Amino acid sequence: MTAETASPEPLDSAEPATDPAAPASAPYRREVVSFVRRSSHLDGRFAAAWERYAPDYLLDIPNAGRDLAVDPAFRLTREYVAEQWGADRPLVVEIGTGQGENIVAAAEREPDVNFLALEVYDPGVAHTLLRAGKGGLHNLRVAQVNAPELLAVCEKGLLEELWTFFPDPWPKMRHHKRRIVQPALARSVHEALRPRGLWRIATDIDDYALHVHEVMDDAPGFENCGTRTVQLATEHVGKGDAERAADLPHAGFLESERFEGRVLTNFERKGLDAGRTIHDMTYRAV
Repeated sequence: MTAETASPEPLDSAEPATDPAAPASAPYRREVVSFVRRSSHLDGRFAAAWERYAPDYLLDIPNAGRDLAVDPAFRLTREYVAEQWGADRPLVVEIGTGQGENIVAAAEREPDVNFLALEVYDPGVAHTLLRAGKGGLHNLRVAQVNAPELLAVCEKGLLEELWTFFPDPWPKMRHHKRRIVQPALARSVHEALRPRGLWRIATDIDDYALHVHEVMDDAPGFENCGTRTVQLATEHVGKGDAERAADLPHAGFLESERFEGRVLTNFERKGLDAGRTIHDMTYRAV
């Protein structure tokens, strides 16, 4: 879930439901996810865009009957990509596409690269479909799925890059487990990336930047490509406690210069106008 499409913060009741009557040996139990599914009404323009462009751009990923899930038997392979995109080209995936500004701009800029937009929210999917369709893009596809599940079934070395720009910060301490960047995802990403492939992450929340460094700086198989040192509090703070971070111990962390391939969206501009620091972090698979 990207901040561009963030919904009001969910109540604790949004935790994944379990059925007390289900047998103990039930074959599947969804892990904690980084989004809360809500029904979304599409206005006429976006409903029309969905109907018109979904056949061309929206992938039909098997879900084994589970909303936004990926059937564990499915495999995202080089052969599948060549078939769905019409060409075997390098593949870049974005988790949480929001309104599609970045991935559509990239697809227009780099016609010899395949792009895959992962987004769970209907308005974000519709925006991306509309932008892609109006641009007549041939090298972009969209999947409305839970990103970690898709990456878990990705062919080894398939991805050129993975982008995660301004993910939902889940600011309350008890919700930090919902943050998309987690050790389990890092393991899947490492498998999915080609050797020396990149995972690009950006956030305007200092505490989320600390979270990323904690997960990724010592993650097996990754190296931090940062060239600039940024000072961050070394203890976590929750929602409403950001000002307290100034009085906490700080340490230096390596981060990257702003990724030139990321367009300046209205969301990022609002963060800058509010005086927040934009943290760009780049990790290379080794």
